[in-house]
Amino acid sequence: MKNNIINMVTISIVTMFFSCESDIQKVKKLSETSFIPTGEADSLNLKYTDSGKIKSILVSQKMLDYSNIKNPFTEFPKGIKVTMYDNAGQTTTIVSDYAISYKKTDIIDLQGNVTITSHDGKKLETSQLYFDQKNEWFFTEKHFKYTDEKGGFLQGPGVDFSKDFKIFNMQKSSGQVMSIEK
Repeated sequence: MKNNIINMVTISIVTMFFSCESDIQKVKKLSETSFIPTGEADSLNLKYTDSGKIKSILVSQKMLDYSNIKNPFTEFPKGIKVTMYDNAGQTTTIVSDYAISYKKTDIIDLQGNVTITSHDGKKLETSQLYFDQKNEWFFTEKHFKYTDEKGGFLQGPGVDFSKDFKIFNMQKSSGQVMSIEK
């Protein structure tokens, strides 16, 4: 009888130990695979300044900060509007339905109705566009349409260009360029 009680207690303790071990593993696995933001902001209006001058303004209805994971990122699930200012105070506006900024690579992925409009009337439209913040360089493999201030346009798949539109590389394109009269 005493041996039966000891055996039952031993079996119960071993069962509880393995049961707890299993639950601990489940919790570890869940915490490794779930993305829970460390920060969340609604109605964001963020101004970036350098030497007392506004360099850019980011406006978004929603921002989620995932800086607590191995490859941290910031997500803007309801889109963004960014107004960038150059040294002369002229603006370039970037709008997209969705954006995600990867902290380790400094790449921003803009998706859905992406439009860039410069102060002098140049406009680029595409469904997805990447921005390399370190090199101030935009690129996409998606179809794009570029319109200049005179109404000329270029379109095609794949383009990369500098932030100021001064360097523009296309893979394949077609369009109509207006001649400049002197």
